[in-house]
Amino acid sequence: MNHVYSLNRKKHEPLVENEAMLDVASAEGVIDHGIGVGANFAELFIERSLTNTISTLSQQVQSVESGIDFGIGVRLVFGTKVLYGYTNKTESEELKRIINELAALDLRDPTASKIAFNFSKPDEAHPATLRLSGDAEVDSKVAYLLAADTAARATSNLISQTRGGCRQKEQHIEIFNSEGLHTQDVRNYIRATLTAIAADGQEQATGMWSDGGLLGWEMREQVDPKRTGDEAARQALVNLGAKACPSGRMPVVIGNGFGGVIFHEACGHLLETTSVAKKASVFHDKMGEMIANEAVSAVDDGTMNNEWGSINIDDEGMATQHTQLIKDGKLTSFLVDRLGAEQTGFERTGSGRRESYKYAPASRMRNTFIEPGTASFDDMIGSIDRGIYAAQMGGGSVQPGTGEFNFAVTEGYYVEKGKVQYPVKAATLISTGPAVLKEISMVGQDFSLACGMCGSISGAVPTSVGQATLKVDDILVGGQG
Repeated sequence: MNHVYSLNRKKHEPLVENEAMLDVASAEGVIDHGIGVGANFAELFIERSLTNTISTLSQQVQSVESGIDFGIGVRLVFGTKVLYGYTNKTESEELKRIINELAALDLRDPTASKIAFNFSKPDEAHPATLRLSGDAEVDSKVAYLLAADTAARATSNLISQTRGGCRQKEQHIEIFNSEGLHTQDVRNYIRATLTAIAADGQEQATGMWSDGGLLGWEMREQVDPKRTGDEAARQALVNLGAKACPSGRMPVVIGNGFGGVIFHEACGHLLETTSVAKKASVFHDKMGEMIANEAVSAVDDGTMNNEWGSINIDDEGMATQHTQLIKDGKLTSFLVDRLGAEQTGFERTGSGRRESYKYAPASRMRNTFIEPGTASFDDMIGSIDRGIYAAQMGGGSVQPGTGEFNFAVTEGYYVEKGKVQYPVKAATLISTGPAVLKEISMVGQDFSLACGMCGSISGAVPTSVGQATLKVDDILVGGQG
């Protein structure tokens, strides 16, 4: 439920740290009821989230929206069959009613034993000071977005318009389950973005810059509106003057940061037990085998301080971890949630995630990236006779199961005889995850991460993608030149 407020409304209803969102005795009764109908596992996921979203169009504030959402998810597991429902009510009878409806076709004699709850709370590895429950800081956020617009417009009279956005979320969760788990966590997310539009006659082009993390609006001390505006405008102006991209098979150097979206989409999803358990992934039987060039080592890490995709615990209550997916080209781990562990036999990795109480958790990525190497940018470009430098990547489409992908290059350059020649537009990279992993021959040192939202069967969750600049020896480039 969202409400539109005026700019001077800043205070949200306060949330008390460590205060239970559901009475413990009620939770115990509901969990016992779930076990009583024969479920092997029963879980309650309670969530209360505050959100604040600000949108600007050039120098105008378009909207300021704030909201509070509360709900409880009920999960029952019968063997490997998962039943899930949710409600906005806290009454025990309502939660038991949901259990009865979920289990109506699966009723059986109880097999699990009652276990007393043992409360534990994770250490806070991602502190936030300017939290949404304290002050929405609307005036400060608006000032940042308008200053970024001013900076973008100052770069060139060809910048015709900007679109800005700042979204902050404070998510409180509490989990009870039939294994005796009772835990709580608080997550603070912030992300600020500016898109610049350059126009010259009938031609238009866009550029974008974004910053974000698992922290509060104290992020304003780490970001510079001038840099945000300058970078968004620079990308737009480069694209405005770009030539048509040549097509064909050729080597491509892919830039750092959001360039990691290709690994995330085309390879990362294939390493989640969501697909591995169903043998819907081409990697389901490749554990311990070489699936990439030995230059490639890849990680999914939920422990990185204040990063956008980090968490203290996953949405099943397990502590997050650093998971080495690929080491020197060899597949070393999958991303495993509770159900995935039962289905595949692999150990859980703290990767059970969900968008909200409306979704059952599934194995999902956190901060997923290819680790940096030792190659230099000049050596990578210098090794190309004819190819493309994809400085910035955009969205695309991926075929689940095979990893076949088609990704847009949002800032690209033609490379010839070891030198960057001129910017190109309308370029796409076409391949498969398994194929592109084997074509990565050089990885640079300029590692960085970028924020994104990843959608899957358990909704959209914050994830980071990343890499250093790297070289793909052979890939199909689509273009109009």
